[in-house]
Amino acid sequence: MNDVKELYFVAVKILLRKGDELLLTHDVFGDWDIPGGRIKPDEFEVSLEDIIARKMQEELGGAVQYELGEPKIFFRHKRIEHSTQLEARIFAVGYEAVYKSGEISLGSNHDRYEWMDIKTFDPSEYLKGGWLKGMTDYIQSIRGKL
Repeated sequence: MNDVKELYFVAVKILLRKGDELLLTHDVFGDWDIPGGRIKPDEFEVSLEDIIARKMQEELGGAVQYELGEPKIFFRHKRIEHSTQLEARIFAVGYEAVYKSGEISLGSNHDRYEWMDIKTFDPSEYLKGGWLKGMTDYIQSIRGKL
């Protein structure tokens, strides 16, 4: 029996919807993603809602208004860190949110964004690894409700 415990970063992701569209962001490293990110070491006592607000401001700008909903999906993802070239394991919770208003102003880690039509969006054309599995599960769960 292996007693070694895996270490994971924890992230909060936002499934931002505008009607039947879902927001995807593209990072400067060449990957598509959804808004959100890791909890910082000094945020241990900070509410997840406040961490989400920080990530939304960093990634989409301060003008974007949204209504945060419930957690809808859970991701496990492995990726190579750009800064260290070491593998990182990430556990993420995907919260659904409704876009209300405000112009998107991407932060320094993103270079573009797209609103995807949920009815026709194929996550495999944009995402990979655990992000792909989580998004595929999410899209399948809501398509029947549209």
